[in-house]
Amino acid sequence: MIPRVTISTDYSISRLIKGGWHLAGDHGPIDRTQAVDDMATFVEAGITTFDCADIYTDVEALIGEFRTKYPDHARRVQIHTKFVPDLSDLARADRGLVERIVDRSLRRLRVEQIDIVQFHWWDYSVPRYVDIALELERQRKAGKIARVGATNFDVPHLAEIVEAGVPIVSHQIQYSLLDDRPRRKMVDFCRKNNIALLCYGTVAGGFLSERWLGHAEPANTFANRSLIKYKLIIDDLGGWGLFQRLLETLRGIAGKHGCDIATVATRAILDREGVAAAIVGATNTRHLPAHGLISKLALDAQDIVAIEEALRDRVGPLGDVYELERDIKGPHGRIMKYELNK
Repeated sequence: MIPRVTISTDYSISRLIKGGWHLAGDHGPIDRTQAVDDMATFVEAGITTFDCADIYTDVEALIGEFRTKYPDHARRVQIHTKFVPDLSDLARADRGLVERIVDRSLRRLRVEQIDIVQFHWWDYSVPRYVDIALELERQRKAGKIARVGATNFDVPHLAEIVEAGVPIVSHQIQYSLLDDRPRRKMVDFCRKNNIALLCYGTVAGGFLSERWLGHAEPANTFANRSLIKYKLIIDDLGGWGLFQRLLETLRGIAGKHGCDIATVATRAILDREGVAAAIVGATNTRHLPAHGLISKLALDAQDIVAIEEALRDRVGPLGDVYELERDIKGPHGRIMKYELNK
């Protein structure tokens, strides 16, 4: 079984969270019936916490279908969705917009209350993020949301929301052996404010796997935006040679423990301070046996030193959490889609 962790009073989640982005269509066609049945298999394996978003096309509705088809399984599930207003809507975002999107998520998910709604804001130059966070808190007090979380905020702006009195219980961020931006300021801030870190990208869209070990550096043509996104992180890290050195080290550690590279990469992040859970992206159940090994793996001090040594020449990525991605004109920002609620 997958271990659990308590992240707020009377609320626990599985330390591995089933991600929903891979079911949104960017990674190929989705068999709805199979996707729903797979959710039940994940629950049976102990991965009972599901992550989705208002902007993940049709994923909330798929979870709603799962809840109807598998009511006994559904009673064991925690659902985390998101509130991500379109970039063009930020300036006019108000109470009505928050209510409409939250109500829409409730209908799609077929629930009376959402366990966590995670708030994202594209552009800090539009200074309404604190007001909108307070509107989400109002929805919590009204009973539609059980808890308010955040996603992809940097420290100064997350601090504004916390200081305004919004009880943020979790923060979903990108965190991996390739991307250590959270270690600079975010981990300490969240520790001091009792905010649990829920981490995506721990295997960098599959780059942290045997598939890429010894592989020549690919051209910048990939099947989906996820691979483009994480190749940019590898470039920021210090390039393909440094990445290969890390993979070789991880392969050695994996061989020592009888697992694979992805298992080591995820375990290393789960062991870091403040990390409550890792989000595993999956379009099917193929990797469930490997996911089960994550909880059994115990990295020793020698393993951690070896990983740090492999990364001693890293040069980036630089800045706070999501800082590079927030630059709309930069390489990270240009691949984002900002109008997904339309």
